[in-house]
Amino acid sequence: MNQKSARQRGRVHTVAAAIALSYAAISAVAPAQATPDYQPAGPVEATYHAAGPHPVAKRAGTDCCSSTGDAYDIWYPADLAASATRHPIITWGDGTLAHPREYDYLLAHLASWGFVVIAPDLTNTGTGAQMLDAVTYLTQQNSDPASEFYGKLDTGAIGAMGHSQGGLGTLNAAAHSNGLIKTAVTIEMPSQSLCSSLPPLIPGKNVCDIPTALISSSVLLVSGTADPVPSTGTSGGMQGVYDALPASTPKARAALINASHNDIQGQPGCTNFGCNDGVDGYLGYLTAWFMDQLRGDAQAHSVFVSGTGEFQHNAHWTDQQSNIH
Repeated sequence: MNQKSARQRGRVHTVAAAIALSYAAISAVAPAQATPDYQPAGPVEATYHAAGPHPVAKRAGTDCCSSTGDAYDIWYPADLAASATRHPIITWGDGTLAHPREYDYLLAHLASWGFVVIAPDLTNTGTGAQMLDAVTYLTQQNSDPASEFYGKLDTGAIGAMGHSQGGLGTLNAAAHSNGLIKTAVTIEMPSQSLCSSLPPLIPGKNVCDIPTALISSSVLLVSGTADPVPSTGTSGGMQGVYDALPASTPKARAALINASHNDIQGQPGCTNFGCNDGVDGYLGYLTAWFMDQLRGDAQAHSVFVSGTGEFQHNAHWTDQQSNIH
């Protein structure tokens, strides 16, 4: 753990705060930092790091409700009505104590590339149940002539993605989706060993024990090298989950150099607690993964190919592994 991470952990004085730091995006006040001069390290990363061709619209809290009464925030192409194509769906899982608005920059970026992103406003997403509820909601909207999403969604191209506890929810949702979720992306997901050592995130539910054998979707696991939450290593960390996934599962993993637990919330740059550089380093390859897995983009696919792909040799990343062909 670096000195900055140690100072951050030193501020935590209660069990509740410790759990919050361990699992989620904390928005405590921290000194503002200048926007970093981030430069993509590969041409494909640069393509998808840039904003996509669509203007973006957002519906905040007007769509309701999940099975536990949570409203949804939705990011989507603003030119949806004029679109001649159907748009893939991404369901999002927040970290503990976090809300969808804290990931606005990332989720809007994905919408600019043609995805419709839906996020239940829920601070405990570990079961993945509400993420699946969100998929059901948009599927119903796609069939409702009164909805602006009517006939505009590709309900056969659905992905899931989440941060911290939301990463657990993402894999749990994929495992219980009966093949509905085609790809899953986890960001800074805590290790199963850490998860299991703390009080239950959701009473009566063991969200730490991910049924990897039931996951048939492709999976991308990403973490940060400066994250104070153990998310790497062979014992239940990123590599442990990667290894536990079926050999037939298309999968990849990597760690973003110098990223801390909450960099995914950067706008870009950091004004929030637990953030070093901001969201910039994530944008290109998270977008490329969904462009490949949900839209069949050959250029995006090429970067994840084992041994030769751009993602495997990008200087911003380390600890790469892939079985993609």
